[in-house]
Amino acid sequence: MPRTIESLLVANRGEIACRVFRTCRELGVATVAVYSDADAGALHAREADSAVRLPGAAPADTYLRGDLIVRAALAAGADAVHPGYGFLSENAEFARAVLDAGLLWIGPPPEAIEAMASKTRAKKLMAAAGVPLLAPVDPATAGEADLPLLLKAAAGGGGRGMRVVRELRLLEAGMAAATAEARSAFGDGEVFAEPYVEHGRHVEVQILADAYGTVWALGTRDCSLQRRHQKVIEESPAPGLPDESRAALRDAAVAAARAVEYRGAGTVEFLIAADGRPYFLEMNTRLQVEHPVTEEVFGLDLVALQLSVAEGAALPARPPAAHGHAVEARLYAEDPARDWAPQTGTLHTLDVPDTGRGHRAGPRLRVDTGYTGGDTIGVHYDPMLAKVIAWAPTRAEAVRRLRHALLRARVHGPVTNRELLVRSLAHPDFLSGRADTGFYERHLGALTAPAPGERYAAIAAALADAAARRRRGSVPARLGGWRNVGSGAHSKTYGDHEVRYRHTRDGFAVEADGVRVVAADARTGAAPARTVLEIDGVVRHFEVTVQGDEVHVDSATGSYRLVARPRFTDPRRRTEPGSLLAPMPGTVVRIADGLAEGVAVTAGQPLFWLEAMKMEHRVTAPASGTLTALHAVPGRQVEFGTLLAVVTGTATDAQEEPQP
Repeated sequence: MPRTIESLLVANRGEIACRVFRTCRELGVATVAVYSDADAGALHAREADSAVRLPGAAPADTYLRGDLIVRAALAAGADAVHPGYGFLSENAEFARAVLDAGLLWIGPPPEAIEAMASKTRAKKLMAAAGVPLLAPVDPATAGEADLPLLLKAAAGGGGRGMRVVRELRLLEAGMAAATAEARSAFGDGEVFAEPYVEHGRHVEVQILADAYGTVWALGTRDCSLQRRHQKVIEESPAPGLPDESRAALRDAAVAAARAVEYRGAGTVEFLIAADGRPYFLEMNTRLQVEHPVTEEVFGLDLVALQLSVAEGAALPARPPAAHGHAVEARLYAEDPARDWAPQTGTLHTLDVPDTGRGHRAGPRLRVDTGYTGGDTIGVHYDPMLAKVIAWAPTRAEAVRRLRHALLRARVHGPVTNRELLVRSLAHPDFLSGRADTGFYERHLGALTAPAPGERYAAIAAALADAAARRRRGSVPARLGGWRNVGSGAHSKTYGDHEVRYRHTRDGFAVEADGVRVVAADARTGAAPARTVLEIDGVVRHFEVTVQGDEVHVDSATGSYRLVARPRFTDPRRRTEPGSLLAPMPGTVVRIADGLAEGVAVTAGQPLFWLEAMKMEHRVTAPASGTLTALHAVPGRQVEFGTLLAVVTGTATDAQEEPQP
C-alpha cells in the first residue's frame, strides 16, 4: 500500500546525511539525524530538524548499532529510514528491523540485499544469470600461478577489507588484516579471493527500479582512479567505450537487478580487462558516493527518486536522455606523499569558488560536503571532506572546470589531497581517457612531488609575517625623526625553504633571483594578508592566512600549506634515538605476537597496527635493534607523534606501510 513520507531519519553521518537532508527540505520532509559523541557538533547533526544521540564514538558502538537507530527513529517520530552508504546500508537484518518496526525502508527488499550484499553469493547468482565474472580462488590452495590475488570483504565496499597479495608468503597476513578490517567496518569478517586484474578499468552502471517491473540503467561511470581500492575521481559517461560495450554493460546490469527483483537505487560494478572484456565485480545495494555525476548528466535527483519509489510510485517507462559530461573529485584529509596517511584537526576554511553558478547550457559546479569552516576532523570516520562535481557539455570542459575550481579553492587546515587531484586532472593518461586502476601506483611519485611554486609561496608568507611584525612595532618604521631602513638581512624558514629579506625605504627586498617585491600588506581583520611579487617579469598575487604554526598561501596558480620552522628546537619536543612515533592519529588495534621489552626486532618487521578512519595501517621497525621500551597497548588511542616504542640503535620515526 502506498505511503507518504512525512519525517525521515538518516542512519548515517557527514556528507551523505547532509545530501539526503537537502532533498528532504526541497520535498517538505522533516529530517532526523543520529550522531555519536564524536559527532555532537557535526554539520549533519546541526542541519537536521531533530537529532538523537548514539552514545560512544567508535562505529561499532554507534552507527553500526541498528537497534539504537531504530529506537531513535521511533522516538523522534520518523516514519522512514534512509541508510546512506557504508555502515548498515547493505545490512539485510537492519533493513528487516526497520520494516518490522513499522517504518519505511529507503532501499531494496532485504532479500535483494541478502542476495547481493555478500559478494560470494552474488557471484554465484550472476553466473547463473549469464553475467561474466572472474573465477574465485580458494586461499587455502592458492599457488604461484594464481598471483596476484585480490582479497575482498564479502559484506561491504569502500575499499575496506581489501588487499592485493603478490607473494604467497604474505597471503596469510593479508587475509588476517582484511578480515579484521572488514569486521570493524561492517560487522562481518568474511573475506574471499579472486584474481587481481592488472591495468583494468573500473566501470559501473547506475540502476533504479520500481515495484512494477521497470528498471532504468542510467549510463556508465568510470571510477578507475583509486587509492587503496577507494575511488578518488569518478566521471560519467565512462570515456572511450565502444557503443556495443556500453550496451552490454547496461544489459548485464538490468539482468542483475531483475534476477533479485530489485527495487530502488543500486550500482552494478564491472572490471574491464586490458583486452576489453568486462567482468562482474559486485552489486552495491545502496546509493553510491559518486551518484552526483549521474544526477548531473541525467538531470535527476536520485534521492528524491529513492523516496518516490519507496512510497510506491511507478517510474516512467524510460529514463530521461543523458546530456554532457560530469566529473567528481573526492577531497580527502590525507597526505598522499606519506602513504595516504589520514589527517585530523580543525578545518579552518573550506571554500570552493563559483559553486552553484552556471546554467544548463554551460559548465556548472557543485559541492557536496559534511563540513564547514571551524569543524573538527576526527579519527573515527572516513577522511572525506567534500565531493566537488563539475558538469559541462563536453568532457574536456568539465575536467577543466573542475581542475580550476580545485586550484582556486581555499582549504585551510590539515593536509589534504587537493594538489594530487589538480595534478591528476591534468595528467595525459587521464585526459586521454586511458587511466586504469593502477594509475596511482605508477604515477604517485610525480603527482606528489613538491609544488614548483612553493618557494614563491614561502617568500609571500615570510613577507606577510614581516609586514605584520612591522605593524605591531617589532620592527618600527620610524625611530624618532628617522626611518628605520634596517639594512641587515632577516630570515624565515618554511619547511625546506629559507627566505632572506631586508627592510628598505619602500618596503622590502628579497634575496631571490628574478623576484621583486611589489607590495606586502599585513592581515586586516578577518581578511588575509596580501603579498604581490613580480616573478621573472610577471606580477602574481598571494593571500596569506596564518593558523597557529600553519600558514596557508592561496594564489591563482595554486595553494600551499606551509609550516614555519622555529629558529630553535623546543627541548620538550626532542626524542631519544630510536623512538618510534605514531605516524598518524588512531587506535592501536593489536601488536605483534611476542613483542615485549628486550626482544630483538629487524628492520621492516611489523610491530603495531593502527586503525585510523576505518582503515588499518601497519607500523614497522625502521631498523634492526632491541626493543627497550614498549608503550603501545591494544585499544589505546594515540595522537600523531605519540611515542609507541623505543628501539636501540635507530634514529628515525616509525614507518607506516599499507597492508599486504
